[in-house]
Amino acid sequence: MRRREFITLIGGTAAAWPLAARGQSALPVIGFLRDTPLADATHLVAAFRQGLKEAGFIEGQNVMVEYRSAEHQPHRLPALVADLVRQQVALIVGNTPSALAAKSATTTVPIVFVTGGDPVMQGFVASLNRPGGNATGVSFLTSASGTKRLELVRQLMPKPAAIAMLVDVNPNLPSGTTCCASGPT
Repeated sequence: MRRREFITLIGGTAAAWPLAARGQSALPVIGFLRDTPLADATHLVAAFRQGLKEAGFIEGQNVMVEYRSAEHQPHRLPALVADLVRQQVALIVGNTPSALAAKSATTTVPIVFVTGGDPVMQGFVASLNRPGGNATGVSFLTSASGTKRLELVRQLMPKPAAIAMLVDVNPNLPSGTTCCASGPT
């Protein structure tokens, strides 16, 4: 082979390689998992998509999302998580029950959770200071912040005649939702 032919061959291969590699590379996939029907969470899906967009991710263009729902059948969550892990998703996003199922199934896939309870007590993280592991997320800490809310009410109304607290004691939720009110009795 002559030198000129060799350079042309190498140059053509080098120019074609990025195109071939680009055609083979797949978009990153996010697993969106819930224990409740997705039809009941259309506003959450819309907010999720908006958040992705604000971060520069457009579904179908530079990221794919695999939506899964256990449809109020929590025993289905482990199989749904296993399916997402088999698909080698980049991360799994889930509400409390689904994120806990993901946490039980994998230590390598990042998990983003949303919970109203204490992530330490629920087993998502080792501590708030040093969470460790593969889970991160948002916690509303409703059980832990109840005392703080009561303190704030007392600061706003130092001598209320009565303080009432409404608590949702739904046993299916990891922690109740609280609301405080004060005023004359």
